[in-house]
Amino acid sequence: MKKALFIGAAMLSTVLHAETLTIERIFSSPSLDGNAPRALKVSPDGERVTFLKGKASDYERLDLWEYHIDSGETRMLFNSNDLQSGEEILSDEEKARRERMRLSGSGIVSYQWSDDGTALLFPLGGDVYYHKLGEKGAKQLLDTDAFETDIKLSPKGNYISFIRDQNLYVKNIKSGEEKAITTEGGGNIKFGMAEFVAQEEMGRMTGYWWSPDETYIAFTKVDETPVDVITRSEIYADDIKLIQQKYPKAGTPNVLIELAIQNLQSNERTWVDLGEDKDIYLARGKWMPNSTTFTYQWQTRDQQTLELRAFDVADKSQRVLLTETSDTWVNLHDDLYFLKDTSQFIWASEKDGFKHLYLYDNKGNLVKQLTKGDWVVDSVKAIDTKSQRLFFSGRKDTPLESHVYSVPLTGGDIERVTELGAYHSATFSKDASIFIDRFSTINSPPQVSLNDATGKRITWLEENRVEKGHPLYAYKESWTAPEFGEITTEDGATLQYRLFKPESAIQHPQKKHPVIVYLYGGPHAQVVTNSWAGNRGLLMQHWVDKGYVVFTLDNRGSNYRGKGFEDPIYKKMGFIEVEDQVAGVKFLRTLPFVDAERVGVHGHSYGGYMTLMSMFKAGDYFAAGVSGAPVTDWRLYDTHYTERYMGNPKTDDEAYTASSVIPYAKDLKGDLLIYHGMADDNVLFTHSTMLYKHLQDMAIPFETMDYVGKKHSIRGKQTGIHLYKTITNFFDRNLQPSK
Repeated sequence: MKKALFIGAAMLSTVLHAETLTIERIFSSPSLDGNAPRALKVSPDGERVTFLKGKASDYERLDLWEYHIDSGETRMLFNSNDLQSGEEILSDEEKARRERMRLSGSGIVSYQWSDDGTALLFPLGGDVYYHKLGEKGAKQLLDTDAFETDIKLSPKGNYISFIRDQNLYVKNIKSGEEKAITTEGGGNIKFGMAEFVAQEEMGRMTGYWWSPDETYIAFTKVDETPVDVITRSEIYADDIKLIQQKYPKAGTPNVLIELAIQNLQSNERTWVDLGEDKDIYLARGKWMPNSTTFTYQWQTRDQQTLELRAFDVADKSQRVLLTETSDTWVNLHDDLYFLKDTSQFIWASEKDGFKHLYLYDNKGNLVKQLTKGDWVVDSVKAIDTKSQRLFFSGRKDTPLESHVYSVPLTGGDIERVTELGAYHSATFSKDASIFIDRFSTINSPPQVSLNDATGKRITWLEENRVEKGHPLYAYKESWTAPEFGEITTEDGATLQYRLFKPESAIQHPQKKHPVIVYLYGGPHAQVVTNSWAGNRGLLMQHWVDKGYVVFTLDNRGSNYRGKGFEDPIYKKMGFIEVEDQVAGVKFLRTLPFVDAERVGVHGHSYGGYMTLMSMFKAGDYFAAGVSGAPVTDWRLYDTHYTERYMGNPKTDDEAYTASSVIPYAKDLKGDLLIYHGMADDNVLFTHSTMLYKHLQDMAIPFETMDYVGKKHSIRGKQTGIHLYKTITNFFDRNLQPSK
């Protein structure tokens, strides 16, 4: 594997500047990432690997491909242009879903296999297409004027299911017969749909679940009546839309949620008793393999209690299988796996301070803890029922790299499957005998191989070597490899950092250089990893070429270091994170090539919030800042995310005031640029306009750049070029020495 990596650190330290990386080139085709595919899956029968790949002429226009394992043949299954051309017309609901699922590009952006591996389903151009293996072409299934979302293949592949006009439907693929499971949806009532905070903050993108034998569908009924309506503007070039949106701001009412299970043959519908307290969250849903027991995760409003409950459709009984509690909050996860033959399940818990895996029986009795130590499990990957081994990803060797490990279900030693020196993302076959390994380093774009369960490579799916002909090859000699390291804070915390040095700092270490600190700083995120950083990483290379030192540090509150590393932000957002970033700057000041008077800071979303807090609360350390789509007052943000970390503003009002940027804005000393998407439905544009007004009322100068019609991610090639140039030009004006 090491031979396939981009280039060694020794090679990288000799910088010849053969060609300089421009911002325009970062966004041009072919992609500098190379040809590494995405959305990789092993077919359920284990015979082929399917994936999406962008066109050479437009890397954002995706097609569906397959690699046949026995023959070694790679071929395009479907050219998206053959099925749909012109502009894709999507509903607002589908656009919002894709934004929250971080699905970018056009063409075939997602797909799914039937459980038996005989068919594929994929959305395209506002419709959905069905392909039966062995048959030619794809069948268009929903050629209607209505917009359908959350389209799924049923487990046995006999039906598709979908949401239309806030109701749940199923359609028999063979006969074409369509059936409405619900008909009362509309207005404030939604069936089978995930509410806003479920999609945005819980990672639950659906509100319905098929039983494995296709007998039942469990689904939610969401009543948005209690939720406050906000008037949100979406400002476009030639139009301003005023959107009346149900948005549950912190401390305000959530939706009322109910759970039903319906027999598709008899149409009998059973409502599950969720308890007397209606102010709760339904976080997850999953059927046991027997198709008679539906489990769901029930969470209190304060998110300090999580119950895994099981409902039996035969006798209508339910029981609590296990309960998780915390004095701060309980993190949600997707690591619930039922074992078919043993009446047991795998569950992840942070009850010992780190996320680890446990084996329970189906009555909720603990059998054994499978992993432990001062490191975290990322997620369960596969279970080999024959060899009784569990495969998972985790950080046992280093928090900077995710690796695949295996452990016996009977308990025993943990074995690492993937090689150190890269960050791995694995997708296993159904029987766990093979897996796709998509891995990268900070210096090498993603490479993809097919491996057996021991980690031995079977074949390359995309070696993606940076050699002559690769788009990144022209920049090989001017590439700068970063250094990784750690610092210890005054109170004893260990923090990981990544440091890029420009060529002149290496050749002339006494020469002073400006610094750009790139950060995120919020929970459930990690920035300092040994993995390819995409366009943002390429922007850092551009900055280094211009003579900047580029520094990133993961402060307390961020992910993959254990619950104790996260908890200090509880009811005190914007405190420990800023202190840790200041500790990072203090470390930078010890380096002879750093100009302590010219340190800038930049981040987006929570990173935008962190940029403001750093500029307002630590102005002696940061001379300039670029804040992207920032939260400015947590009272404006949604319930599930905000109350998890900050409590309820009805009882914790002082904490909310202390964590807002507004009280500290008066202390701004340096130069500040704020940018925001003017149609942002996540961090509402109101966050920035509130701060604009506050700074203007105090006659404090600052700069703005607002993006017309753009959502939170501010997507688009030309927009991306404009944004990166705007950020870079701002730092050039305010941090580079005058010529």
